[in-house]
Amino acid sequence: MRNHKVIGAASAVALAVGLVGTAIAPAAATGPEHTYLVLAPQGAGTKAAAARVAAADGTVVATYDQIGVLVARSSSTAFERAVAGRGVEAVASTDGLGTVLDEGEIVETVDSAVVEATGDPTGEPLWTRQWDMAQIDVPAAHAVTTGDPSVVVGVLDSGIDANHPDLATQVAKEQSASCIGGVVDRSQAAWSPTTSSHGTHVAGTIAAALNGVGISGVAPGVKVASVKVVNDDGYIYPEAAVCGILWAAEQGMPITNHSYYIDPWEFNCRNDERQRPVWLAVQRALKYASSKGGLAIASAGNSNVDLQHKFVDSGSPNDGSAPVEDRTINGACVDLPAEAPGVVTVSAVGPAEVKSYYSSYGQGVVDVTAPGGDSRWRNPAVSTATDAVLSTIPGGGYGYSQGTSMAAPHASGVAALALSAHPGMKPGQLASFLERTATPIACPDGVFELRPGYPATCTGGQRNGFYGAGNVNALNAVQ
Repeated sequence: MRNHKVIGAASAVALAVGLVGTAIAPAAATGPEHTYLVLAPQGAGTKAAAARVAAADGTVVATYDQIGVLVARSSSTAFERAVAGRGVEAVASTDGLGTVLDEGEIVETVDSAVVEATGDPTGEPLWTRQWDMAQIDVPAAHAVTTGDPSVVVGVLDSGIDANHPDLATQVAKEQSASCIGGVVDRSQAAWSPTTSSHGTHVAGTIAAALNGVGISGVAPGVKVASVKVVNDDGYIYPEAAVCGILWAAEQGMPITNHSYYIDPWEFNCRNDERQRPVWLAVQRALKYASSKGGLAIASAGNSNVDLQHKFVDSGSPNDGSAPVEDRTINGACVDLPAEAPGVVTVSAVGPAEVKSYYSSYGQGVVDVTAPGGDSRWRNPAVSTATDAVLSTIPGGGYGYSQGTSMAAPHASGVAALALSAHPGMKPGQLASFLERTATPIACPDGVFELRPGYPATCTGGQRNGFYGAGNVNALNAVQ
């Protein structure tokens, strides 16, 4: 009985101390709600991290146990400091890390006609404008296969217009979803385009139908899934990209197309305390997707920079989150997802099959090249709008765009044909096959400067910084 009283007294004292502490401690300061990536140690699960989020006045809005990543929101100004600790490897706000989608240059729109469908891409009404398909031997490849409908290419982008006449039969609606905010929404309204034509243009290049309307895609026999990661303001936030990569992986998509980069700094630096969590989360997501059989194909970027060497970035951040500054880009800084391990990185060429003036490059970084267009439209005497890439745009129309964003889907389409003709290849095998079947292009001599103010120097031999292993080739890939 005596011990019981002592314990009771001690408890009362502890309670009194707790009450006194509560009375004098200032309430946690609050402000606007922010979104955070919270990373648990690799392989540790997210239970402990989720508990720390709750204790730090945060809310978990998405859980990705596969890679130990949480998407959380909080209005507490002390959230990052409070959530750090046991069970949390890294945490960072993603505010200011959204990147405006590089739409490329939309230089012209065109109308289509309708002809009798023949199954031959050269019979499509706008085929004569598709120099890009002829360049990579699409007609000859289609005599072998147009692709297997069981192959679904995930288009991580701004959404796909599934009502477009060239895409109405091509979209795998049951595998489409929006990942805006890092949370999956499977409704068609959510994954359809709202403010951008980019994703619809990319999808048409991959899989526009052979139906006698408009154009032909590289692989019209396969399907595309809309995985929307670009919000209505045109921003790509890390939590959306991670969500999209994992959604595609869980849906078993063997190929994903990434015509974007993450981070307003254009290059994500692993040695930067704020950017490192983004690098870790994206790396984990891509590694997991590869383990599930998915190959990521990404654009190299439109900044005409040598990704292999150090240089000064004078155009970041590009979203107004901080003053633009000069910073030296070193080996710790990478273009995501293009420079992540296991990703096929694609540069761009124009109708003359030489590097597009805007295309970034780099020996050991670029794996292959593909048609991306090279309409130096500010100087019509040099080139015209038709030197860009023609593809589908929302509302049933067609438009010319250019950029490495347009090159990557050509590579994705060729990969889809290759997987259709040679089923069973794992991601590494498919990437290697895409390179081995490419058409080598030699470096040009000296400084390459198709457009004044855009100089570039190519290094390497048969595999080089401008073109990697060469231009993707649809016929070689299906033979």
